[in-house]
This record gives sequence, C-alpha cells and structure tokens, in this order.
Amino acid sequence: MRPKPLANIRVIDLTRLLPGPMCTLHLADMGADIIKIEDPRIGDYARASAGPDRAPSAYFLCANRNKRGFQLDLALTEGREVFLDLVKNADVVVESFRPGVVDKLGIGYEAIKAVNPRIVYCSITGYGQTGPYRNQAGHDLNYCAYAGITDQIGRKDSPPAIPNIQFADLAGGTLSAAIGILAALVDVGRTGAGRYIDVSMTDCALVNAVVPLIGYLDFGRVAPRGTDLLSGALPCYGVYETLDGRYMAIAAPEEKFWQAFCEAIQHPELISARMAVGREGKEARAQVADIFKAHTMAWWLEKLAGVDCCVSPVLGLEESMENEHFKAREMFIKTDRYFDNCGTGEEMTQFAFPLKISDFEFAVERPAPRRGEHTTEILAELGYSNERIEALAREGVI
Repeated sequence: MRPKPLANIRVIDLTRLLPGPMCTLHLADMGADIIKIEDPRIGDYARASAGPDRAPSAYFLCANRNKRGFQLDLALTEGREVFLDLVKNADVVVESFRPGVVDKLGIGYEAIKAVNPRIVYCSITGYGQTGPYRNQAGHDLNYCAYAGITDQIGRKDSPPAIPNIQFADLAGGTLSAAIGILAALVDVGRTGAGRYIDVSMTDCALVNAVVPLIGYLDFGRVAPRGTDLLSGALPCYGVYETLDGRYMAIAAPEEKFWQAFCEAIQHPELISARMAVGREGKEARAQVADIFKAHTMAWWLEKLAGVDCCVSPVLGLEESMENEHFKAREMFIKTDRYFDNCGTGEEMTQFAFPLKISDFEFAVERPAPRRGEHTTEILAELGYSNERIEALAREGVI
C-alpha cells in the first residue's frame, strides 16, 4: 500500500466549531498530521455542545477524528514561542479568528513566514480580511443571507426556509479552504514558497449561486424562490407528496428520462409538458402531484423499480444510514465513543471519508483527542526536555 495522499504533511489547526475543523478533518482523513491547538481554559466550544454529561459532544468527535490534541495559551509570551517552534517544521496553518487577532498575538502570516517561508497559511472568516463587513460577527445563516442563497430557499409566497445543512460553513468555508490549501501545497512543491489564503465564507457561498445569476443574466431578473427552472417551476423537476405523507423527488429535465417516467405511470399525455411553465406548467405540476398522491412511497418505489427516470425517495438521515447503496459504498463507520466524565462509552456512527482514491484505504486511526492529549508527545518530538515541559505546564502555558 502506498503512503496516504497527505502523509508527512503537518497542519497546525487553530480553528473551532464547524468550518475549520471539517476542513482539517478531510486533510486528516487523507493522512495529514493535524495538530489541533486549544486554549487550556476554554478549548473548542464544540466539546460542550451536548451538555456536560455528553461531553465531548458527537459534534466534536465527528469533526476531529484522526487529529492530535495540543493545549497552548497563545496570549502568553511563552505560548507564542512554543507556537513558533511548532510551525518551523509545519506545512500548513489554519485559523479562524476575526481579522487582525493573529497579528496581535504575534502569530500572523508575516510572523510565521519569517520562520518558515514554505508555510501555507489559511484564514477562514465570515466576510474575509478586507471589506466593510470584515469585523462583523456572523454565522452560516448570515453569510447565506448576504449571498442571495437564503432568499432562494423555500416556496413561493412563503418566508425563506432555514436548511439544516450549513451551506456557507461547509461549501464556503470547509471545502473552499481545503481546495486553496491543496493548491498552495502543490505550488510549494514547485516553487518552495508558501502562500496566504483569505477564505471569506460569504464570498465562497456567493459564487455557488450560479443558477440565480444565470437567470439574472439571461432574463434581467432573479426568479423568486420556488419558481426557477430548478426550484419548482417545471413539472419534471420537483418534490411530490405521496399518499402516506412521504415525498418523492423527480429530476428528469432530459426528454428520455421524462418520457420513461410518463410511460411507466401510463400518462403519455404528460410527455409534452416536460418543460412547461406558466399556466400550462402549473396545470401539469398539479396533475403530477395528484398522480403521486394516489399511492404510498413504497408503492412508487416498487412501480418505478428498474425504470431509468431519475425518481428517488426523499429519505431521512436515519433511512440513509440503512440504505443499501450507502452500505455498499461503506459511507458509514462505527467507532467507540468516550466521555470526559468517565461514563460508560458507547458505539457511535460517523460518516466515512467520501472519496474513493486508488491505493488508499480510509481508516479512523485515532478518535478525536481529549483536551491536550498529545501535548507532551508533540513537544518531545520538538526536542523539549521533560523539565521544560513540566515547567510550561506549571506556568499554565500548556
């Protein structure tokens, strides 16, 4: 077996909560050595999100597996000195403080670049390092709201809906940061020089609003939510309720798929209404809705089994966890769970790493770390003596 794709890449992770930890999770799952740094007093807020009796939370455990834990008080001079020792042989630093904070701490890009010119330094913030909003507080819903995404989620004539998938955090923060980091690492291999990456989750969410932008460019306006071609206007692309209160999703804008569907349900008169809009589209959607409403989800799954027409059941996550396709793809894994209060552990389910890469087998090689679990180990790797490590602990640096 070849080394893992990111073997020997060391990442210093200063992030908390969701976007940054999920970014470094992907890097960890591909073999990077992630050193997760937490403040000795507070730590990552995600640890306590399920309450004291369930700490660390599933939130923290799922986002921080395959990482090593390190405690460090960056507000202390000695803490800064330890951090500079850490980054001398690191490849990447990822942080998610507000703009300017790392510079005040003396660990900003220029300070780190001075001791390690090859460093890839990634800052993940809500609004970026520049612009009038750069110092504003915010969360995923705020970023999506500014980016024109929240406005597009939901039904016509209803308030915008709030999805339980944090789009700006995960697509905007997590994945965009990972892309930037990996691109910069390739460049380091070519040139020997690192780069600074400014990730604005709002910017990165904005550029995913491609379909609304296309509507604006082609027709001079953005379609109201629930009325664009891919958000509810077309009979061939939508979600329809079944007799038992479940839902089926059809996504058949191509003629061959829509025709196969119409023939399977014995309604050939609908074939010509595939791309119908306006009054004709409304009538066709109502007819399709009545057709789906006449039978249960189970009936529809049996009826359309083997028909290549892009119709799927709308599953809850619990059902997805039992779905035969995800099982075949090994998308869920079982791991042991621990609790800080020494309570009885239990088995928990996590998502597996989603990419299938040749000559690489994903594994959870270590659970999410306890507070500062690997601090002594990592300092010893840097050449610190036992006496110095003990002194740093006494002084509250680690």
